[in-house]
Amino acid sequence: MQFEVWAPQADRVTLHCDGATRALERASGRDGWWTGEAQAQDGSRYGFALDDGPVLPDPRSRRQPDGPDGLSAVVDHGRHAWRSAWAGRELPGAVLYELHVGTYTREGTLDAAAGRLEHLAELGVTHVELMPLCPFPGRHGWGYEGVSLWAVHEPYGGPEALKRFVDRAHELGLGVVLDVVHNHLGPSGNHLPRFGPYFTDTHHTPWGAAVNLDAPGSDEVRAYLVGSALAWLRDYRIDGLRLDAVHALHDTRACHFLEELSTAVDGLAGELDRPLFLIAESDLNDPRIITPRAEHGLGLQAQWNDDFHHALHSALAGESQGYYADFARAPLAALAKTLTGGYFHDGTYSSFRGRGHGRPLDRARVAAHRLLGYSQTHDQVGNRAQGDRLSALLSSGLLACAATLTLTAPFTPMLFMGEEWAAGTPWQFFTDHTDPELADAVRRGRRREFAQHGWAEEDVPDPQDPATRERSCLDWSEPEREPHARVLAWYRRLIELRREQPDLTDPDLADTKVAYDEEARWLAFRRGDVRVAVNLGKEPAAIPLGTGRVRVLAAWDPVAAPGPDGLLQVPGESCVVLVQP
Repeated sequence: MQFEVWAPQADRVTLHCDGATRALERASGRDGWWTGEAQAQDGSRYGFALDDGPVLPDPRSRRQPDGPDGLSAVVDHGRHAWRSAWAGRELPGAVLYELHVGTYTREGTLDAAAGRLEHLAELGVTHVELMPLCPFPGRHGWGYEGVSLWAVHEPYGGPEALKRFVDRAHELGLGVVLDVVHNHLGPSGNHLPRFGPYFTDTHHTPWGAAVNLDAPGSDEVRAYLVGSALAWLRDYRIDGLRLDAVHALHDTRACHFLEELSTAVDGLAGELDRPLFLIAESDLNDPRIITPRAEHGLGLQAQWNDDFHHALHSALAGESQGYYADFARAPLAALAKTLTGGYFHDGTYSSFRGRGHGRPLDRARVAAHRLLGYSQTHDQVGNRAQGDRLSALLSSGLLACAATLTLTAPFTPMLFMGEEWAAGTPWQFFTDHTDPELADAVRRGRRREFAQHGWAEEDVPDPQDPATRERSCLDWSEPEREPHARVLAWYRRLIELRREQPDLTDPDLADTKVAYDEEARWLAFRRGDVRVAVNLGKEPAAIPLGTGRVRVLAAWDPVAAPGPDGLLQVPGESCVVLVQP
């Protein structure tokens, strides 16, 4: 078997494989690369020693059976017998579902999660978005401190379990999206700096030195990241990738890393003859990210739209701290702006940032499905002091309004696991760091952060306490009882309407027409022949829909048809979806 590694600063590289050693040779015509052959098979353990240093795992390791600091293991992807004949599933018209493997079930494994996929197929979602799976120290964590960007966290089940999960999802007609983190690695278990200039002090991030995308040696670093992304799509048959915090990818080169990545992914899609896509998490409000490369954009297919979330959250919960401040001044006006223009901050002043922020979307050129809309995500729930969901803050009626706005808005909707039945469990920030100093630093840092906002130390859960993760696991008995069952039925009906009513998946953002009353707390919008009305106030509201016949498609509480004056009487904290025949 051929082994190779990029180690441009080493004078000697030794391969250790299944107890044997072999000196590698410099690869001809490949600066900084070392190569050599050795007897190995699926499961063989190996690592590389640089000069007189310790044996380290392969930066391109496909498996880390003993965690990030252990030896790597050979993975023969050709051994897996795929069951499903999968042609892929595109992003337009999709409904995504964000899922954390470690808390989706109490077992916290990919196989256990696969056993619950029928629930998602019955719900009507089209794609499961898995939070990061790369290895990290310990057993439980969010996954955003992973290393070994080509491997699968062993406590989740390793590479074969991910293939079984993807196979089962595809059998049920579900696409699979994977959250990948290119903006930082580790810190614990990160051995990349010993191999080469994977990081640079040219730029700095909240996690320290930036990943090297534009300094000397960055060609190989970019190839490393692109190769990892393609491996997930090719070797595991993943359908799309969610790219974490792309605003932290500092790159001054003429061809931005995201453009290089999107070009490579589109090339692989052509080679595999199935659709593949990239979704960015970005707080830049920069439409170039989702503009095609042919139109001088970076070519990603979609991005998360936090502005929609912030406007919706402010309208529902009335919070005004931090980044909610600008939205909370007139939350329904902010919501109306996002529903019709995508971004709220499109060059306007952001008090949270203390400067102007964003630029307008060209609604005639940017399809609405390129923005993901959501009322909850792992970030927006888990980064609260106690990880409280909207279900801990709102009535069932307002939760139904949140679902209605999310699932009938012009954007590609995304749900956060358990949201569909108003889960009573929180989703808190938890870690399992094996380094005592790092564990204590994370614990103290989190409590110090929330102390600035008035939280007592004892009220902020300890991330290292196993009970914090246990509290965050979904309770699968809830969907069968009230009030959860009613909320679940509402989500199913709204997703069903997306399949029945083509207007709800119309990509024309400019076609959405909105009316609202800030004081009475109602908002209504039209998408083609579909009318949506939500009343966030406690008292009934008379909402003008205009004259003409309408038919109720779904109502949280009973409503009568509009009278001759065109007013629709909507009960307090309720919502309705209608169609004009």
